[in-house]
Amino acid sequence: MTVTKDQPMTYAKMRGLVSLFSALLKGKKVAFSDFLHKFVSSQKLSQQPDTQKTLQQRSRLRREEEEEEEEKGTVSSANTKTSQMKPSDFDYLKVIGKGSFGKVLLARHRKRGGYYAVKVLQKHMIVKRNEQKHVMVERSVLLKGLQHPFLVGLHFSFQTPNMLYFVLDYVNGGELFYHLQREGSFPEPRAAFYAAEMAMALGYLHSLDIVYRDLKPENILLDSEGHVMLTDFGLCKEGVATGGIMHTFCGTPEYLAPEVLQGQPYSPVVDWWGLGTVLFEMLYGLPPFYSHSKAEMFENILNAPLQLRNGASQAARSLLEGLLQRDVSRRLGGSLDFVELQEHPFFASINWDDLLARKVRPPFIPKVTGACDVSYIDPEFTIQPVPASVNDRCQTGATSEAFPGFSFMNPMEYVAAEPVS
Repeated sequence: MTVTKDQPMTYAKMRGLVSLFSALLKGKKVAFSDFLHKFVSSQKLSQQPDTQKTLQQRSRLRREEEEEEEEKGTVSSANTKTSQMKPSDFDYLKVIGKGSFGKVLLARHRKRGGYYAVKVLQKHMIVKRNEQKHVMVERSVLLKGLQHPFLVGLHFSFQTPNMLYFVLDYVNGGELFYHLQREGSFPEPRAAFYAAEMAMALGYLHSLDIVYRDLKPENILLDSEGHVMLTDFGLCKEGVATGGIMHTFCGTPEYLAPEVLQGQPYSPVVDWWGLGTVLFEMLYGLPPFYSHSKAEMFENILNAPLQLRNGASQAARSLLEGLLQRDVSRRLGGSLDFVELQEHPFFASINWDDLLARKVRPPFIPKVTGACDVSYIDPEFTIQPVPASVNDRCQTGATSEAFPGFSFMNPMEYVAAEPVS
């Protein structure tokens, strides 16, 4: 990450300078998961059996299996439509991001035009780390028809024997992380605007029984008009209604809810804790329980009092106290989900219907000159050469059978591709 000169050293800047710590934040979860389990064990945190919760979880799992069976019919149809989709259909222009299993590239469709963000994942790395399930969940969540203005959408997905390709909306206004890195913190009206759009996106996911689980500034993009777009659905969990439970360790250290850290069952309300941590960082410049020491930070998340410094309004302080409530039964959003946030005084100036219709003018509009403008994307990515492997040829590969039914074409794209009579 780059650092603007003559600006105070903020948390985001410090995080960008320390590459090892940044890698941890970017989702390298294996070593962190081991550390987390050791930490939980050392705290001697236990979980009491609950027959009713166990039965609820089994019911959820059974329903997920039934839905997967129902989806196979639509998958086969999508596969037929995308049988000709291949890497060479695109010109790959720039590297605009990277993750554990591959890179994200700005690409242009050669025949139709149009710019996309193409997420290219290496199958052998996914299989090696046993992450097939997370990849297929991401695809499944994108397939839910996420026609929401604040969620990145899927246009195509296809595969070769060696690679997986997600062809997504291209959003070039920069990560929220990038803007926090440059500015340190945001004025309250700007933070409220972003928080409201995030809340709408999370509430929509919850209405589909999907829990996001990984809200952090790196996964929050701004589009060219300045609106929020959530991306990276790899840690989503499907089939969890409000009141449902999960047990999986996942997430980024600073933004972990206490119930996740303790290894306790958790529910969609975990996302409202995540919103609280991001709002706190937007207002104050760092996450609420941050420490250089991971062990101390985890201890802070579990036990330290919430420190709300002067500068924020009473409504903002009230919202942060509600979202960052350790007692899940008392956390804002725990009963009526997104509706509770809509009614909070912090959002009194928000017209939710206008916000959903993108009629509210964003407080900051990125100065982008066009689709190929990557000035808000970190040069750490854009200076890298486009790897030749993205034009993967169809050699045989043992991992090709690990991702059955991956291919998809958005029906609207299919209609657009039909020849005009």
